[in-house]
Amino acid sequence: MQDCKLNDKKISGVLEITSSHPWHVKVIRRSIQSLFSLYLIYLIYAGYKFHQYYLWLSGRSEVYVQKMPSIEAFLPIGALTSLKRLALTGRYDTIHPAGLTIFIAVIATAFLFRKGVCGWICPVGFASNLLEALGKRLNLAFCPPAWSSITLSSIKYLILAFFLYVILLRMDLNAIDVFINSPYNRLVDARMLLFFLSPSHLTMAVLAGLIVLSILVRNPWCRFLCPYGALLGIIARFSPVHIARDQALCINCKKCAQVCPTCIKVYEEEAVRTPECQGCMECVGVCPAKGCLALVTVTGKRLSPFVIAAMTVATILAAWALAEATGHWYSTLQPDELKNLFLLTDGHVVHPSIH
Repeated sequence: MQDCKLNDKKISGVLEITSSHPWHVKVIRRSIQSLFSLYLIYLIYAGYKFHQYYLWLSGRSEVYVQKMPSIEAFLPIGALTSLKRLALTGRYDTIHPAGLTIFIAVIATAFLFRKGVCGWICPVGFASNLLEALGKRLNLAFCPPAWSSITLSSIKYLILAFFLYVILLRMDLNAIDVFINSPYNRLVDARMLLFFLSPSHLTMAVLAGLIVLSILVRNPWCRFLCPYGALLGIIARFSPVHIARDQALCINCKKCAQVCPTCIKVYEEEAVRTPECQGCMECVGVCPAKGCLALVTVTGKRLSPFVIAAMTVATILAAWALAEATGHWYSTLQPDELKNLFLLTDGHVVHPSIH
C-alpha cells in the first residue's frame, strides 16, 4: 500500500507538470539563448577588431585600431601568474589587467554559482554543445562507460596539475616578475591570434579530430581536456549551491542523464556536487516530476534554476564595471611600444625559462 501511494504521488507529480508546463521556463531559456547569440556576435566583433589591431601591430596597416581588453579572457595561464603576484605583493597586473580581472571574476562565480561560466558563457563549450546536438541528431553521440570517463577525465587534471606546479610551486616572485615583463607576455595575445591565423598542419589535424570526436562523444573537450574547466570544477566542489534530488518524487525516467552534457547520472545522486557539473541546469529543466530536482543552498533553500546564469553574468559584469572604475581594465603599455617590439622581433618571442 505504501508503494502504491508513493507511485500515485509520483504519477500525480508527472501529470501536474505535464498538464501545466511552466511556460516561463521556456521563455527565460529562449531569452538567455538569444542573449548568448548576441554574446557570440560580440565575440566575433571583438575578434575582428583584434585582427585589425594585429594588422597595425605587424606593420601591414597604417590605421591603428584599439584592441578590446576582453580578448585577454583567453589568457588564463598568464592571469594565474598575475594572481599569484597580486596575492604576494598586492600589485595588480598592468600589462594584461582585463585578463586578471576576468580570471578573478570567473573563479568567484565558480565558487558562488558552480561552473556557470562553463554551462552558460564559454564559447568553446557552446560550440561543443552544438556538435553534441548534431551527434544526437545523427544518433552518434554517446557517453563512454564510467570507468573510461574517469580515466579520460584525469587528463585535464594532470594538465592543470602541471600548470599549478610550475606557477604556484616553481615560480618565485622574481621569476613571476621576469615573466610578466618579458617580451613574450607583452605580445602573447598577438601570438595567440597568429596561432589561429596560421595554424600548423598538426593544429588543423587536432582541431579536426576534436570536431569529429565531439560529434561522436558528448563534450570531450570540456570533460576530458580543458584544464580551465578542471580548476573551476575543483573550486565549484565547495560551492554553497548544488542540485538536489528528492528520492521520493523521482520516477527514474533518467531524462536528467540523457540531457546532461557531462553524462552525470543525476538519477543516482541525492546531491550533485561533482566537479563535472557545469551548472547548466538542463537536468532541472527536463525533469518531469515536479519538485524532484532543484537548485538548493547549503541551508536547503530552493532557488530558481536561472540563478546560476543570472548571477554568473552579473558577477562578471560587476567585475568589469569595477575594473573600469578603478583603472584595472586597460593596459598601461603604449601601442607604439608594442608595435616596435613586434617589428623588432617579427613576433617571434621566446617564453622565458623558469629556474
